[in-house]
Amino acid sequence: MDAKPAVHPDLAVGDALVAFARDILSEARTAIDEARTGAQAVHDYRKAMKRWRALLRLIEPFIGEDGPRLRMEARDLARELSGARDAQSALDALDDLGKADGALGDSAMASMRKRLLEIRQSAEATTLTETMRGRLRAALTAADLATITWPLATVSFSAVAGELAAEYGRARRAMPADFTQADSHTLHELRQRVVAHRYQMELVEPLWPRMGKLWIGEAQRLRDRLGAHHDLDMLTGLTAPHQLLARWRSRLGPVIAARQEAHARAAARLAGRLFAERPKAFRRRLEALWASRAGGGE
Repeated sequence: MDAKPAVHPDLAVGDALVAFARDILSEARTAIDEARTGAQAVHDYRKAMKRWRALLRLIEPFIGEDGPRLRMEARDLARELSGARDAQSALDALDDLGKADGALGDSAMASMRKRLLEIRQSAEATTLTETMRGRLRAALTAADLATITWPLATVSFSAVAGELAAEYGRARRAMPADFTQADSHTLHELRQRVVAHRYQMELVEPLWPRMGKLWIGEAQRLRDRLGAHHDLDMLTGLTAPHQLLARWRSRLGPVIAARQEAHARAAARLAGRLFAERPKAFRRRLEALWASRAGGGE
């Protein structure tokens, strides 16, 4: 199986960035074109778009107005698919509650799951239509063509390392002083920064093969914890008066709160390890790894 595109001293940096971009777009196109369930297609497409937006944010200083334009277009299209994803998030949150002390009984859990599945199936039927698939394909084709015009020929690794460090620093600054007291908006903002950092680090994984995989894995675990916290917020919203799960509000509330606290504490430990370095030290590490590989070191 061929290795994923990434920056490497054996390839011009600009060429590597374009190859990385086109690999993401190919992944998104596969999600739309291959026969699969609506839920899986939406999940895979949205995942590819998160990678795409993370790359565009990173290289925006190099490609000018294409960066924010393509990033906003991708964001808006992904949002149009959010109905099916929101229902799946609530289902994921319900599964997560099954791991908590004081979880609801099997009968209540089965009733809630049945209602959420009906919502997801309805959203899938009305969201990922053939018309929508056509719009997504057209947007992906336009984005693929845009990569041909990107002025990346003179971009150096040092410039990329600087942007990686800046994005790392933004995520680091988004960390709350106390995760367990942070509001949902603060943790969601951190999650968005962590998602971008996690995908951006795929660019440099070959420079640091063993540790690079561990780093990305740690970032993914942090993302998962913050994502689970966010999913539980969505489930809480469905317990509001006149909402789908309103009848279970009093029973779900305490269990959700306890589970969110557990996720927040775990996220604090993960973030403390992942963002221990200052951005300048992080950049120096990347540049040293590049110099070592360029000089033939391992």
